[in-house]
Amino acid sequence: MGRVAERYATFDCYGTLIDWNAGLREALGSDALLERYHAVEPEVQREAPGMPYRQVMTEVAQRIDAPDPSHSLPDWQPFPEVPEALEGARARGWKLAILSNTDRDYIEASMANIGVPFDFAIVASEIGSYKPALGHWRAFEREIGRLPDVHVAASLFHDIAPANELGLKSVWVNRLGEQPGPRPTLEIPDLSTLPEVLDEL
Repeated sequence: MGRVAERYATFDCYGTLIDWNAGLREALGSDALLERYHAVEPEVQREAPGMPYRQVMTEVAQRIDAPDPSHSLPDWQPFPEVPEALEGARARGWKLAILSNTDRDYIEASMANIGVPFDFAIVASEIGSYKPALGHWRAFEREIGRLPDVHVAASLFHDIAPANELGLKSVWVNRLGEQPGPRPTLEIPDLSTLPEVLDEL
């Protein structure tokens, strides 16, 4: 009997695994500043794709006249169902990798907070590219020799749209009850059913 091929699921981290909005809202101090932050951050990332993420956060905060959230990010916590869901996926043989628009020290701190082993993580500051550009997936392809089997994420703009462009299966974690623009392969409200959903795909 032949060896079963390794199955890779890639994940966005912030907003998908780590409660990004809760951490950022607390750091910025208001929902209004949170909304402005979300609007300005992609502009800064487009302007300076090689800028380390902590500098992106500082630059966005300056532009919107808000407290700098970059120091608090390592303390932001995962959504409650995330550790069990990821453990369940690993138990079914899935290999897990993170594709993140952040820096190495941030992602290492967040993976420690999640408490579940990942096979590896690709971060924007090391590849000079921010999603929705395709640099993370190209870096994954160089690492593994092919694209992942499925990409799991909460952001239609940063993740689902580029996954569609690459012809990848995708799972949209629609935590905010949004309407899809780019169409994911599957939509779930949180990660509690992740192991079953991955096997279904």
